[in-house]
Amino acid sequence: MSFTPKTPNTWSSPHTAAPQTERFINRDLSWLEFNRRVLAQAKLDSTPLLDQVKFLSIFASNLDEFFMKRIGLLKSRHLQQIPHSPNRPDEMPPIETRDACYHIIREMEADLAQCWQNELLPKLAEQGIVIGSYEQLPKEQRQKVDAWFNAKVFPILTPLAVDPGHRFPFISNLSENLGLLVEPKTTSPSAPPEPRFARVKIPNVLPHFIRIDTLNAEPANEPKPSQIAPALIIPLDEIVINNLDDLFPGMRIVEILPFRLTRSAAIELDDEDAEDLLEHVEEELRMRRFADPVRIQTPPNPPKRILDFLLRELKLSSEDHFTCRGPLACVDLFEITSIDRPDLKLKPWKPVRPPALTDTESDIFTTIRQRDILVHNPYESFSDSVERFIATAADDPDVLAIKLTLYRTSRDSPFVDSLIRAAQEGKQVACLVELRARFDEEKNVTFARQLEAAGVHVTYGVLGFKTHSKCSLVVRREQDEGKSILRAYAHLGTGNYHPRTAQRYTDLGLLTANEEITADVVRLFNMITGLSAGQSYKRLIVAPDHMRTHFLNCINNEIANAKADKPAHIFAKMNAMEDRQITEALYDASNAGVKIDLVVRGFCCLRPGVPGMSENITVRSIIGRFLEHSRLYAFADGSSDPLNYHYHISSADWMFRNLTNRVEAACPILDPDARARVANLMLTLLNDRQNAWKMNPDGSYTHLTPTNTPEPNSPQALGTFATLMRLAAGSGQ
Repeated sequence: MSFTPKTPNTWSSPHTAAPQTERFINRDLSWLEFNRRVLAQAKLDSTPLLDQVKFLSIFASNLDEFFMKRIGLLKSRHLQQIPHSPNRPDEMPPIETRDACYHIIREMEADLAQCWQNELLPKLAEQGIVIGSYEQLPKEQRQKVDAWFNAKVFPILTPLAVDPGHRFPFISNLSENLGLLVEPKTTSPSAPPEPRFARVKIPNVLPHFIRIDTLNAEPANEPKPSQIAPALIIPLDEIVINNLDDLFPGMRIVEILPFRLTRSAAIELDDEDAEDLLEHVEEELRMRRFADPVRIQTPPNPPKRILDFLLRELKLSSEDHFTCRGPLACVDLFEITSIDRPDLKLKPWKPVRPPALTDTESDIFTTIRQRDILVHNPYESFSDSVERFIATAADDPDVLAIKLTLYRTSRDSPFVDSLIRAAQEGKQVACLVELRARFDEEKNVTFARQLEAAGVHVTYGVLGFKTHSKCSLVVRREQDEGKSILRAYAHLGTGNYHPRTAQRYTDLGLLTANEEITADVVRLFNMITGLSAGQSYKRLIVAPDHMRTHFLNCINNEIANAKADKPAHIFAKMNAMEDRQITEALYDASNAGVKIDLVVRGFCCLRPGVPGMSENITVRSIIGRFLEHSRLYAFADGSSDPLNYHYHISSADWMFRNLTNRVEAACPILDPDARARVANLMLTLLNDRQNAWKMNPDGSYTHLTPTNTPEPNSPQALGTFATLMRLAAGSGQ
């Protein structure tokens, strides 16, 4: 089915209600527009060269995930004859959505190829980083490469033939392969045999870009740190292709087709009746490994016989075939960025300690009792704040209990180590491990078993809901006016307990001993780990119980204020925006005269700036060095002073799944200094003209033009401690 893009401005004329089908941007098409903004970072001259390469890799990695999750889901719905998602009766049918996505993807991949081939490759070569081909190597270097191949690669390769005695092999997800047609070298002219198909997998255990100048290098020949050594790099698949004769002795290779396969990850078993969620998730992982293919990638002009054979065996259509001019797996370009050329990269950002925690010898619990501590990662140190909080609790003899939600973390997670150490010390330790965190399931299953073996009380959450909230609780025995009491401390944040992403993602977190907040965190953990239902909370806003209702009430309050000629303003920063009920409420607020500013990094299904529907709504997306991951919600509540707004940080986006099918938490910012900091952050985000894109009514985006101000005016333009403190202004922290 062909796809013709809609022209902009197809909604109704000004001051009339837009038709229902035009009130929302398609989620999948909006997500692709987000990835287009990522690709644009690779083409900015202001981005250092190796960081430009990094953004190409991020774009490709994002697209892989899109095919696995969204295209896989669309194909599944089409096969099951499901015309649309249950909550979206007005959306395009799955096959039309897929075709629309394919149209945009092919356009963007052509843009990627042009950027890589015509812009970045020549620039890399100018800097002594040459990505060449095997055929271009002088004879001496070829011999060196062949010797390396025979020693390091040949023993790993496994040629698999397809004939009456050998079935078509299983092709794993995101694997790079060579499809071959081979025939005997000696054949009868009267009865030449049919060429037979064989497959060779490019091994994942080796780098996919091989630096030739360092193969078998002796330490004495390595360049000194002050020298910039040229780098000659050859793709691994080219080395394999040029050494295939050793794999097929006595055979003639007729045709070769490099290809890469993507499988669906849209398999989620219903866990409502699961007797053992751990085994249930493990079964889901096994099924996903063998899920249906959704995409095959090849170089341009592939041999027709091999391609047709692969499409037939993999049950793919010609529409699912994508050609790539350049690396089949651009995600492998991450390997190029590891080259030691600091002159071609952004300077590493070194987080500062939160001012309230600069004294590493002080008691962190005493400091938290004195005031709430707002931490803004990665500008402020995650290890010196959140990691320190849990590690100190694990070692403190006065701590009686630690509870924590674990959605994603690193393989060498210090949080897992701290929880195990605390359990071994006899503390009461409970950890919610969300086994269904997409693409982290296997890692989380391993953590769950490891924690259980150490005596940690591990739970897997509430059946039917993913637990996405980011919170931890420490209960400590203390002396207060000569009496022994129990006091609770909590951390609530917008990001995962993941020390690596905390260096690359912007997130907000609050360390607090506020008794109303910590009492709510106790109730939240009781709900997660126990069988309690219908919990009430004084300060926290919790989904799926109350969060949607709370935000709708806040929006309606701003509408009432606007009608009463009081200041009315809504600010919301999130990763994605698609909840229809919240969107309709925002449309009503816009029509009532409420000023609405949304900062949405990823996809946004709300149409901003449509006369008579959303003319008072602006949507920005900030794409820069760090991934904008924090969620911040602010409501003026009749005040014109941002210091008096009501602020919440949250783990939840304004998405149907977050508000309906997940356990989420939003925490109020009550401390005056912390409120001043988030107010300043809000204003900084709204004034950004370096990394910000403005969403147009048709769903496209316009990159805003930087102003001539002498100081950086973007939260991502942080290069000095003074800039950081300007962003975090207003604190005694």
